[in-house]
Amino acid sequence: MMISTKGRYALRVMIDLAEHPGDYVPLKEIARRQDISEKYLEIILKSLVREKFLIGQRGKGGGYRLSRTPDAYTVGSILRLTEGSLAPVACLEESAEQCLRTHHCPTLSMWQGLDKLIGEYLDGITIADLMATYRPGDDYVI
Repeated sequence: MMISTKGRYALRVMIDLAEHPGDYVPLKEIARRQDISEKYLEIILKSLVREKFLIGQRGKGGGYRLSRTPDAYTVGSILRLTEGSLAPVACLEESAEQCLRTHHCPTLSMWQGLDKLIGEYLDGITIADLMATYRPGDDYVI
């Protein structure tokens, strides 16, 4: 499983918006702070708005904001939305056809266990947790 830039950027955007509670933050500001192309960011934001993770407002004073509190968003839910699947192998994806080897596959239970671990781990981390983990200025090195 390799998380794409879309998934990684979506997490960065959600944290950025969580750091500006209540405000509608213009796309241009998010793109500048996160060093992400406005066009690419627009694609990510549209999917987050469509799934009601964000609220978008057009016009003067418009932009984007979270639709819920930061502790209501799990990393797993954001990555599933942007990546489509977190399954470590194709046969475990929701849309996968039944594998002909399922009943005699010696590795299936291992992949299912890994899939469960990944899901539980990522569903156990919220945007609020990520905000608490990183504090600007904590990266000072002597």
